[in-house]
Amino acid sequence: MSAIQRALLSVTDKSGLVEFARGLSQFEVEILSTGGTARMLGEAGLAVKEVADFTGFPEMLDGRVKTLHPKIHGGILGRRDRPEHVAQMQTHQILPIDLVAVNLYQFEKAVAQPGCTVDEAIENIDIGGPAMLRSAAKNFRDVTVVVDPADYPTVLAEMQAHQGATTLRTRFALAKKVFALTHHYDGAICRYLEKMQVE
Repeated sequence: MSAIQRALLSVTDKSGLVEFARGLSQFEVEILSTGGTARMLGEAGLAVKEVADFTGFPEMLDGRVKTLHPKIHGGILGRRDRPEHVAQMQTHQILPIDLVAVNLYQFEKAVAQPGCTVDEAIENIDIGGPAMLRSAAKNFRDVTVVVDPADYPTVLAEMQAHQGATTLRTRFALAKKVFALTHHYDGAICRYLEKMQVE
């Protein structure tokens, strides 16, 4: 894999995030981000580009649509080893996104709150996060995906050891963590909704 050049960071659990972003910046990685994550990184003095500025399309629908855009998913899913993918990305001005660090809206925590309504629960179902995670995990041969802040040091250590890149073995292990997480996440939503009625 080539060195990581561009990363998208958008997390609910912000533990270790600033240190991770600082580590990425030492490798001159361009950092894209959204909302509170972008604000936190900016306040820490880190250079960060808002996803809306990157895509040229504003966040909308009360934040329901932020990252669901071809410049995000094309950048994550495009295969670097396929000339036709590379050509299409160039035609549509889609830049590769080599690292995705995302964790999800805390659905289970939200529905555990006393008095949580079905409507409130629905608003805590993450859409863009799982989509980015699954895209990155599917393309693990080209993209490093991180769902757990405990993995930040591993990624930075690999980048240090491999001229800004990560190993295929690590990318595959991280991808498997993604599918385990999204499986659990969707299961929690399903179990909750099965107990509910709406009128």
